[in-house]
Order: sequence, then structure tokens, then C-alpha cells
Amino acid sequence: MTEHDRFRAARDLLLARRTDLAAAAAAFEWPKLERFNWAIDWFDAIAKGNDAPALHIVEESGAESKLSYAELSRRSSQVANFLAGLGAKRGDRMLLMLGNEAPLWETMLAAIKLGVVVIPATTLLSGPDLADRLARGRVRWVLTNGTGLARVSELPADALAGVGRILAGDAGRGPDGATPTGWTDYRDSTRASADFTPAETIAVAEPLLEYFTSGTTSKPKLVRHSRQSYPVGHLSTMYWLGLQPGDVHWTISSPGWAKHAWSCFFAPLNAQACVFIYNYSRFSGPAVLDTVVKYGVKTLCAPPTVWRMLIQEDLKAWKTSLREAISAGEPLNPEVIEQVRAAWGLTIRDGFGQTETTAMIGNPPGQPLKSGSMGRPLPGYPVVLLDADGTPGDEGEICIDLSRRPVSLMDGYADDPEKTAEAMRDGHYHTGDVGTRDADGYITYVGRADDVFKASGYRISPFELESALIEHEAVAEAAVVPSPDPVRGFVPKAYVILAPGHAPTAETAKSIFAFLRGRVSPYKMVRRIEFSELPKTISGKIRRVELRVQEKGRPEGAARNEREFLEEQFR
Repeated sequence: MTEHDRFRAARDLLLARRTDLAAAAAAFEWPKLERFNWAIDWFDAIAKGNDAPALHIVEESGAESKLSYAELSRRSSQVANFLAGLGAKRGDRMLLMLGNEAPLWETMLAAIKLGVVVIPATTLLSGPDLADRLARGRVRWVLTNGTGLARVSELPADALAGVGRILAGDAGRGPDGATPTGWTDYRDSTRASADFTPAETIAVAEPLLEYFTSGTTSKPKLVRHSRQSYPVGHLSTMYWLGLQPGDVHWTISSPGWAKHAWSCFFAPLNAQACVFIYNYSRFSGPAVLDTVVKYGVKTLCAPPTVWRMLIQEDLKAWKTSLREAISAGEPLNPEVIEQVRAAWGLTIRDGFGQTETTAMIGNPPGQPLKSGSMGRPLPGYPVVLLDADGTPGDEGEICIDLSRRPVSLMDGYADDPEKTAEAMRDGHYHTGDVGTRDADGYITYVGRADDVFKASGYRISPFELESALIEHEAVAEAAVVPSPDPVRGFVPKAYVILAPGHAPTAETAKSIFAFLRGRVSPYKMVRRIEFSELPKTISGKIRRVELRVQEKGRPEGAARNEREFLEEQFR
């Protein structure tokens, strides 16, 4: 049996058991591979003579670009030969800084064929953040568009020493369309041969991707994935999403972050589905819904913020072809799930994973759902919950048993053996996330281990309180942190961004406190609310660590600011 056959057998087992999690988990084993080149041994193999759409990009203007599996295979081979001609070789690091545009998919496949290690990055990166990634990532090549060119060009010359620069797209060029000095034109790849033969076979243990994490609690870590951990590991993500061959799959996600590789690249291409993209400058619920209908989207994965905005529309007015609706990032409010179910007869399914892993826990199709739960461990994932003493139980840190290590787990943190050893200590990979498990095996997210705190001796989950807060009509976003209190030690305090049309007044605070009293037990009641902006990472995740430091540094007895309100004021 070839390595292609072993991979296909594992994939087909999951497809055949797509609605039977227990059967899939019992039968599934990660395929044993040694020299598997996913872009050649899988993608090129399924692309041969295959005119089915692999990538379909629609612009806000209505312009479309579409590549079949055969065309994308051909273009990626051209790009691989083009890069090799420039001197790119196995082990080189490439910062791939593109939007949702065809060169991203072409280059990802080309890099896998060549053995070039890709460091995906958002085009929002600039200044010290961008320079840090170039230095820590030991970047040899940058491939970007006009937006990224402007960011790169602002860097000092020494930050770009020895870095080859490639420009894709039309933006950023001179009046005559010329490529700026010091840059190579990506369009030259169209003149390269479409016949690619790798110079050498590459072991699956070698690196393929290096992702910078969001950095919500510390400096971003550089997560290293092997040539199988993401390509093969995303079989679990394919299973969670419920993808089938021929599906039109749309994940609303920005390039540069791991979720994009999860659901806009590996999972749908593993399933032989079509990756669908709609590029818009400003979110519009009607436009998104019109797009879902017009292009026959079958499976839609969107962050909770998108689902919350979509239910502001009359969903019943859109007759979609959706079979699967998925959300990721945080639990959705029950009323959002109910409104979608009432309109379309679909239940939005949740899941959990990290940059360091693929989808670990989830609600795949056909399973009973429990409100607030992320679901159960997905096939191939030996998940355990460890308490503070390292004892397995039904409450504790979400961990992976390394005695049954899944191929989908990262190699470690690049060039940081101490952080790797800390994450992989005592025979387990530690996610840093805390959860609880019920009698049926369903796991509910509690929060980051760093964010959970005690008030009056009770453990407080900021995530649980934030989920309650955002159900109030005045609350757009919220972050809960411990605030020092002379009696209780700490009390929960909520930093709140208000929804449009609501003012940061005592009346608004009173309404929110009253709302929470009907939904939260007294021992974990939010006692302070401050209307404020929230510090965030470049990927949009809240940096609660800054808020915790801010609260901890407040002098005892210091005056509260004019936008802060105490629950005791309204009793």
C-alpha cells in the first residue's frame, strides 16, 4: 500500500462514519507515513485530470476567479519551479503575507512540494512586530502583495538583509506596472514549467509551517508543525466540519492565522471540496447571506461575532443550500443557535483546538448537542483533564496524553526548548485551557488557566461571565478580570465595550447588573463594570493580562474613574 493509499484509507474511514463519532473514534488510526509529500502524493494525485473547482474567490465588486483542482496543481508546480529558480530550497523560511487571493493557495502548495518552510502572516503586520517575525523566524523569503510591500518597505535595511522579496498582485507597482527595485515579480511564475519533479524526498518529520501565536498573555510563540502534523492532522478538522467531496465550503477567516490553514486549506482539500472565499471590505449581513445563496455554499464556518450579526437579519428570507453551520473561537449564545435553527433547521456546531493542534474537541454532524459544550474528543485525540496535581478527572486543564501522541500535535516551539518542555511536561501536552467534562463525555470550556481566578474562595471563569454579559443588548464585547477587594480578596470586574446606541451611564450599568442577577449565581456575580476599550492582539484577541496588571496596580482606596460603576451602588 502506498502512502497515498494509507492517507486515503484514513480519510475515507472518517467520511464513511461522518455522523457516528463513537464508531469513528474507535476505528480511526493516524496513517503511518514516512516520506509523504502532501502536495504531490495527495493533492497532485487527486488533481490529475480533475476539472472540479478547488478554489473559488468572489470579490465585493462581483469579479470572480476560479481554479480547478487540475489548474491549481499546475499553477503550484509552476510556482515551485519559479521559486527554485530564484534559489529557494528545502528548509528556507518564507514569510507568506497575502490576503485571500489565488497566489496564497498556489504558493502554499509550491512550498510543500519544495520543502520550503512557510511562516504565514497577516498583511496588518508592520514595524517592530514585522521585524521581530523576520528575525525570529530566520526568514529568507518574503512573498506579499501591495499592502505588505508598503509594510516591508518601511523597515530598516538591516532587517531585510539577505531576504528575497517577491511581489504578487497589481498593487504597489509603478505607473507602468513595473515591479519596484529589489523585488521579483510573482507574475514571472506563469512562464515556468508546469512539470515539477522534487530534487529529493523529504521526511514527514521535517518542518513545514511555523506559526506565531496571538500573544494574548506573553510574547508570541513560534509554533512549528511538521510535514504531516497539519496536512494529515487536519483529517480531524475535516471530520468536525462535516465536509464531503464536492462541497462548496466557506470559512470566514483572515490569512496569517492558523484557522485559515485549518478550514480554508487543508481540511477542505483533504475532503476534495471547493474552498470558497468572498472578499469584502466591510461586513454586511445581507451581502454575506446573498453570497451563501447565490454560490450554493454547503458548509459555512464563521466566528461567533459573524453569527451574532447575521441573526440581526430575517434569516428565513434567504433560502440557502447549507447542510452544515459551524462556529469556532468561543461558545455562542443559546439564542443565536435557536434563531438559526428556527430559520434554517440547522444547529450551529462548536469545536476547540489551537495553533499547536488541529481540531481536538468538537460536535461533528449527527451528534446530540449540549448547550455551552464544545463537544467530545475527536477521532485520534486522547484528551484528558488534569487537576493542579496532575491527576486525571472531570475538571482541569485540557491535555493530550503523549503516550498516544497524535501526529497532529506540533513538534514544539521553534528554537525554544524550554517552552516546549514546559508544554510537554509529565507525559502530556498542556493546552493552558481549563474545561469540565460531564457524565456523557461532553467538555465545556472554562477559560485560560491564566485567566481563571478565585473570589471569596470560589473559582471564577471569566469566559462564563463574559458569555452572560454579551447577551445584554448594550454589551458588544466584554472582558472579566479579578479586581482587588479588601474583604473578598478579589471580585469579578467587567471591562465593557458598548453596542451602538448605548451610553456609558449609571443607567446602563444598572441595567447590566440587574440583567446578570437573573443569570449568574451570587457568589460569582460581577461586582464592578467599567466602560472602556479593550487591549487586543493584532489578531483581535483580548489581552486580559494587561487588564489584570492594570487592576493589580490600582492603589488601595484609589478613586474609581467616572466610567466605572459598582454593583453595590444599585442595591
